[in-house]
Amino acid sequence: MLNKIDHFAIGAGTLTQGVAAMKDALGVEVPQGSKHDAMSTHNCVMQAGNESFFELIAVDPDAPDPGRVRWFTLDDPATQDRLNARPRALCWVVNTDDLDAVIATSPVDLGEVVNFQRGDRSWRLTVPKDGHLPENGLLPAFIELSPGPHPSTGQQDLDVTLLKVQVQTPDTARMTDMFAKLQIAHLAEISDGPIALSFVLESPNGTVTLD
Repeated sequence: MLNKIDHFAIGAGTLTQGVAAMKDALGVEVPQGSKHDAMSTHNCVMQAGNESFFELIAVDPDAPDPGRVRWFTLDDPATQDRLNARPRALCWVVNTDDLDAVIATSPVDLGEVVNFQRGDRSWRLTVPKDGHLPENGLLPAFIELSPGPHPSTGQQDLDVTLLKVQVQTPDTARMTDMFAKLQIAHLAEISDGPIALSFVLESPNGTVTLD
């Protein structure tokens, strides 16, 4: 099984808020991305090195009700309050070449597999039906892409690179065991402490941690 970081998401109350905050933090203006019609969200994206990308995501105020709970807890009032205060590290997504095997071996429920299509590219993504994030976002979502260049190759390179994903938990032994079973131990750094997710980036403003 080949697993690598596909992308990571910073949630924002609005994209305008998020873009302004990221310009202050990173020294770059994250370009407009696309809309997710199935979830009524939209994003801004840029390359983050090693065929991965940075995603700034928010509820799309111009989109209709999606008819389901939005992903990544974006409908949760507690999440909305946190994101309205400032953009936050929301979740990370791991690219796998065998999504069915990941689901079969996962020690926790990763959610249903939702199929997406944009142009001639398609992908399958784990999305819990109730919109929650497995282990409060410490565990990633998993994605399997159709054959072709990674989506990041069509995005702007603004000299921002993901250095590491940091996962903090009061139960490091349990998290370490789950990471080993999911074959993602090489993708994040686990440390002891209150539940928290953060991304360390190299940027035009230097080394920046987004939490």
